[in-house]
Amino acid sequence: MIPHHRFDGPQDAPVVVLGPSLGTTLDLWEPQLPVLTRTWRVLRYDLPGHGGSPAASGSARDLTVDDLADGVLALLDHNGLDSVAYAGVSLGGAVGTALALRAPDRVASLVLCCTSARFGTAESWRERAALVRAEGTKPLTEATRSRWFTAGFADAERYLDMLRGADPEGYAACCDALAVFDVRDRLGEVRAPALVIAGADDPATPPSDAEVLARGIPEAELVVVPGAAHLATAERPDVVNTEITRHLTTLWRTA
Repeated sequence: MIPHHRFDGPQDAPVVVLGPSLGTTLDLWEPQLPVLTRTWRVLRYDLPGHGGSPAASGSARDLTVDDLADGVLALLDHNGLDSVAYAGVSLGGAVGTALALRAPDRVASLVLCCTSARFGTAESWRERAALVRAEGTKPLTEATRSRWFTAGFADAERYLDMLRGADPEGYAACCDALAVFDVRDRLGEVRAPALVIAGADDPATPPSDAEVLARGIPEAELVVVPGAAHLATAERPDVVNTEITRHLTTLWRTA
């Protein structure tokens, strides 16, 4: 299934695909658009049951991160894109890692932001999926606020509204996908030049998770963003934009 998506930026520019985190929509990346669209064609997409994408069809409980990566591949094929840069936050980052492993020739560069090679325990994700299937995403709001942002962030409601609007089955299916995701022993197979970004105050995917990625992916670079929790792209776009554009510009000039 091709996910809901949107293009921004010059039509003849190289393409960077932006993957969102669990509980957010493609609008998560709005703080990056003014900078990225100067020189890149930006392709954003929604996860199943988030934004404009319908919840996963068939047996949603069998959804995997590899399935989500295959959806991105279908999106690239649909738009005639052979090779792209990819940046993703949290689950969107996991999709990028899976994409780089499944189709290395299609990923020219990789930015992994506030993500991990393994997210917590399978039991915790199954429990969250069961809660959301029973009661929706509303019970997650306050706990999510403290995971996504530091206490002083003033624009949290904008992003929490994305969580409130997520389809429960789509959100739960993504939890099921995270429950079985583990690529710790495959990081050495990633060939794309990689930038790993961590929020210094991220309780969901702490800097130690980012260090595992940066150590495991050959020649990956690690940047820790001060004053940011899990959604560093929203909380510290000044730092994140600088690092992403630096990484992509270096790639573009040497390609």
